[in-house]
Amino acid sequence: MAPRDTYRHGNLRHALIAAGVELAREGGPDAVVLREATRRVGVAPNAAYRHFADRRALLAAVSQAGLAELARTMERESTTSSPPRARLRALARGYLAFALVEPGLFRAAFATTGMADTDTEEATGAEGRTAYRLLTEVLDDLAASGVLPCEHRPDAEYFVWSTVHGMAVLLTTGPLRGLTRSQVEEAERRVMDAVERGLCP
Repeated sequence: MAPRDTYRHGNLRHALIAAGVELAREGGPDAVVLREATRRVGVAPNAAYRHFADRRALLAAVSQAGLAELARTMERESTTSSPPRARLRALARGYLAFALVEPGLFRAAFATTGMADTDTEEATGAEGRTAYRLLTEVLDDLAASGVLPCEHRPDAEYFVWSTVHGMAVLLTTGPLRGLTRSQVEEAERRVMDAVERGLCP
């Protein structure tokens, strides 16, 4: 493909991020390379540096796009009209579903992010909330309903998030990656039972 420079201001950045997302889907964060992204978009390699200082900057943008897709997947699994306990399980199910369907993008989503990057506008889903915000809201609802004791509410996000994320890693790149669909569902149920016991004794 011959290099072209027909993108208006801002469009090239978006196109490069989209190319980076596809690279991440194919090979995880290590596959996100500026030169390959520009080749796929069809522009000269130097054109990327108008928008990204280096590969790490592109990967950071791809990470934000991955977090946004994670939030959208979690939103699709959960409905705000459901009881908080059911919503918590639905959010966990969405988190794991994203990791299993998009393992490369899932790994890229957490490749460069700091804590502050998990709650940005670029990381929001269709309803304008990030994955972290979705979790925070359901935990607040559990506390408000009296299901989650007030003394267990502070920083409960880290307990739930680390548990579900750890399971996602085990299922995608760890020793649980060979489980069948029914075994994954059973493991998910047991993990969330344990999470509920820890939160709401």
